[in-house]
Amino acid sequence: MFNVFNTLNSYFRRRPWRLLLLLLFVCVAGAGIMLGTLLKKSQSELSANATPPSINVVLPEERIRTIKGSIKSGDTISSLFKDVFNTKQIKELAHQCREVFPLNMISTGQPYKLSLKGGDFERFTYDIDNNDQLVICCNKDDFSVSREPISYTVEQVTISGNIKSSLFQAVVDIGESEGLAFQLADIFAWDIDFFHDIKVEDSFEMVVEKRYRKGIPAGNGRLLAARFTVQDQIYQGFYFKDGSQPPDYYDQNGYSLRKAFLKAPLSFSRISSGFNMHRRHPITNRIKAHPAIDYAAPTGTPILCIGNGTVTLAANNRYNGKYVKVRHPNGWATMYNHMSRFGGNIQAGRKVRQGELIGYVGTTGLSTGPHLDFRMFRNGKPVNPLKVKLPRARPVSAYNMVAFRTVVADRVASMQNQSGQFRTSASLIPPPSLNPFELYVAGLQQPSTLPYPYA
Repeated sequence: MFNVFNTLNSYFRRRPWRLLLLLLFVCVAGAGIMLGTLLKKSQSELSANATPPSINVVLPEERIRTIKGSIKSGDTISSLFKDVFNTKQIKELAHQCREVFPLNMISTGQPYKLSLKGGDFERFTYDIDNNDQLVICCNKDDFSVSREPISYTVEQVTISGNIKSSLFQAVVDIGESEGLAFQLADIFAWDIDFFHDIKVEDSFEMVVEKRYRKGIPAGNGRLLAARFTVQDQIYQGFYFKDGSQPPDYYDQNGYSLRKAFLKAPLSFSRISSGFNMHRRHPITNRIKAHPAIDYAAPTGTPILCIGNGTVTLAANNRYNGKYVKVRHPNGWATMYNHMSRFGGNIQAGRKVRQGELIGYVGTTGLSTGPHLDFRMFRNGKPVNPLKVKLPRARPVSAYNMVAFRTVVADRVASMQNQSGQFRTSASLIPPPSLNPFELYVAGLQQPSTLPYPYA
């Protein structure tokens, strides 16, 4: 040990600067060790006392997926929601919808839209008809169900045309749908028989609402006004809501176009045999009274009750075939013979309303071909339906007459516009519901174009 010390002492005496370097290295190393110890102790104390900082993670918005389509044949609410709800949830949904719109009433061809958020149900909409849609939304653990009007953009358009063969063909020839012809015929159904009264070169003008849904044409809305010139006689009708009364059509003086009876139980048909008390029967060849008007029309054409009343008979026999008899107020009665079948739930004792479907044209009983044998009675005696004149329904009230005359002036000005394409913006009020005739006959072939040699 003594020898080692002497050796080092001798080494550093010969080179003293190396001793200084060694001492400096030792000092620096010692200081580094002490500083590291102090920093480590400080970090431990901070870790023990401080709260770790929070980290905000922003998740992307859950994706909303929309499924659009139309109801297909065989579709049910269970098949539409099979990947969204279980059987119990579907039953609960059907129960909640029952009062608003029964889900078993969904119809083929009607559009729907199903929205899912992150795979979960968000919203379902279904077009009930052209005016309303069913809306179902997710509401926590329950459903929100409502029936809401479809939103349309609406324009008013004036349309005019001349009769060349029939009203139906005239409307189609100017580029409009056959449904518009049915609407026009429905307005004047109490005054004009459209296949008995009108002639070539008779004319019409209409102010119609054209509807657009998100910029896409979506058919016609209300028919706001119409003028029909029949053999120099002018008929006019104006759509108007008289206070709390349901919307209706009135002539230029404010009298309702609605009467106790329709002009005929069939629109777009022709008379094949008139009222004749001494007619030779085409089958028996015997002279027999024919206190009826025969309307030739295809089998299956809907037959409408011409007035409010009560069904007294819905029967079948060898002469009349399937027939319905209706009792109306004030001693009136009507009879509809040779039907192919009765309307839904038509039976004795049932109350029916004007324009309600009561049966379909056929050739049952003693008949040579499809037609409706239509009869009217007053106090038990037969009367000619074509000569019956009845008072109108209630006119516009005096309180709303000024407003009505303003509407008439505006509509008349539109129909007198020579361009035939008068347009103006308009707010939408849901149009009146389609009557049974429009619902059932839209799309049928025009009866007047078919040969009917039948009696």
